[in-house]
Amino acid sequence: MFPAISLSTNITVKTNITVSATPTPRTTTTQKLHKTTPPLDSTLKSLCKLGKLEEALSVIESSKRKPNDEDIEVFSLFLHACISTKSLEHAQKLRSHILRSKPSLLQNPTLKSKLITLFSVCGQLDEARRVFNDQTSGEATPSEPVWVAMAIGYSRNGFSTEVLLLYSNMLLHSVKPGNFAFSAALKACVDTSDAFLGRAIHAQIVKHDEEADQVVNNALLKFYVECGGCFNEALKVFEVMPQRNVVSWNTLIAGFAGQGRVFEMLDAFRVMQGEAMGFSWVTLTTVLPVCGQVTALHSGKEIHGQILKSKKRGDVPLLNSLMDMYAKCGTIGYCRKVFDRMQNKDLTSWNTMLSGYSINGQIDEAMALFDEMISNNIRPDGITFVALLSGCSHSGLTSEGNRLFHVMQNYGVKPSLEHYACLVDMLGRSGKIHEGLAVAESLPMKPSGSIWGSLLNSCRLYGNVSLAETVAERLFEIEPNNSGNYVMLSNIYANAGMWEEVKRVREMMAMRGIKKDAGCSWIQIKHRIHTFVAGGSTDFRNSAEFCRVWSELSNATKKVGYVPDTEVVLHDINEEMKTMWVCGHSERLAAVYALINTGEGMPVRITKNLRVCVDCHSWMKAVSRVTRRLIVLRDTNRFHHFENGTCSCKDYW
Repeated sequence: MFPAISLSTNITVKTNITVSATPTPRTTTTQKLHKTTPPLDSTLKSLCKLGKLEEALSVIESSKRKPNDEDIEVFSLFLHACISTKSLEHAQKLRSHILRSKPSLLQNPTLKSKLITLFSVCGQLDEARRVFNDQTSGEATPSEPVWVAMAIGYSRNGFSTEVLLLYSNMLLHSVKPGNFAFSAALKACVDTSDAFLGRAIHAQIVKHDEEADQVVNNALLKFYVECGGCFNEALKVFEVMPQRNVVSWNTLIAGFAGQGRVFEMLDAFRVMQGEAMGFSWVTLTTVLPVCGQVTALHSGKEIHGQILKSKKRGDVPLLNSLMDMYAKCGTIGYCRKVFDRMQNKDLTSWNTMLSGYSINGQIDEAMALFDEMISNNIRPDGITFVALLSGCSHSGLTSEGNRLFHVMQNYGVKPSLEHYACLVDMLGRSGKIHEGLAVAESLPMKPSGSIWGSLLNSCRLYGNVSLAETVAERLFEIEPNNSGNYVMLSNIYANAGMWEEVKRVREMMAMRGIKKDAGCSWIQIKHRIHTFVAGGSTDFRNSAEFCRVWSELSNATKKVGYVPDTEVVLHDINEEMKTMWVCGHSERLAAVYALINTGEGMPVRITKNLRVCVDCHSWMKAVSRVTRRLIVLRDTNRFHHFENGTCSCKDYW
């Protein structure tokens, strides 16, 4: 903190009062003044705290007494009020008053720091630097708080490199850095991604004769979290921190989320709660998206419960995150309840609800909500139309999607690559592949990989090998390391029985060091997330319980008409091997595990990293019918809600 300056309270007042042995009731004029008029500094302090700067300035300027060192505390309060209101005018008048009366006061570190802060808050860095450089009193170099004020000023205005230069210059002037200087320098290292200098500052902190405070430790943790390739150091810093607060935990949780280590992030959140640390809205807005990412509905509901129990009302960004979590866990009903109960909504709230309806296959509800949005004078943006166009594409509403694509320009929304990708996907899925190709080739900007990827998928759906080869060539140029593109072309050849071409694509992948992503599915049961890989989980598959449930399911699904479709196994192997192969897909293993380990009638929620195959889609429909369970499967494209033998996608995906 900046050093505080105490004012003396030992004031001697000269009077003409004669002290007598017998007190009289008569009150002197001097005594009346002491009773009715507060000291000058008390009056000023009150005015400054109330933000009455004009009145405070009037008192200062009308004072017959020249400013002295005892006035520094009051002047500091005045400048603090100027900073809060960004009032340069009043600060400049005080500065002029001091210059006329006693210029040396402006060299006081507290006043100098306050002036630098004020100018930087108002964006006048040149003036702040003039105050910093002013050495009229002959002072050899500014004290550490003044350096810190200038560094924070640079940081506040986005000049992180200047912060580091200033810090280096401070060290060259033999000014010993304190905790505030360390914090400012570490933040600048984060902003500039300067790992070398950040580590050097860490070494200075370790060697410093005073123990680093909580702010410095948090800044150090954030530096290692956000500096690429330094996350292991972040974990070490976190482990040795003498104290941790909510900010420390938030930084660690955000680090796990940024690293894609979602399960460790959820574990860290549970430990944080177990230590009775509490949470902030920042904590929850970091955790909720990850719950949605891995369909951890149980964890998401627990967080919702904590929000409801909190004395504070959840703000709009937090409730938007809560809605998004419910939508991505396939519980669109809960998402709508949160939306309806929000007292205030922003555009993101409406877009989140629209996207939720879209990915869950409820396009009619999405269109109705869009109409409601317009009637409430909420102006849609590009994200609004991406949600609607995507929904139309996955629902086969080509005409409606075309209409929306052209209507959005009436709302001032210029089509972006995402909108064109939705349009191309919509045309391709409906069989109008050449129309989609024409759109891609006539774009006003260079087509993205997602646009060519949509066309390649359409070629797969309709078995158009020749066009697939043309599109794949474009994709290999744009995304040479995307394994999904090679796998899709290989599958197109396999569907056509062109096994030599399949072999050629696989050899190309091997030569370029590209490996196919393994099919992976996961489910949450209570607090644990269980992961399954295609063809894996051998112990589970060999268990007596699995064999019993699998046998029961096989008999029951066969009775309702399910027959394995081995054509989805795009390998040149015999039928028996194909049947075994398709039965080992990760989503089936996850479904069986959930059926064994959850109560009768409980919904089963599965997330998969790849697109669900046709046979698994048919199997899920049959299982939902024979078990009378709702099965919600989220793949890379959309949600599939299987119930009583049907799917929400209506077999159009």
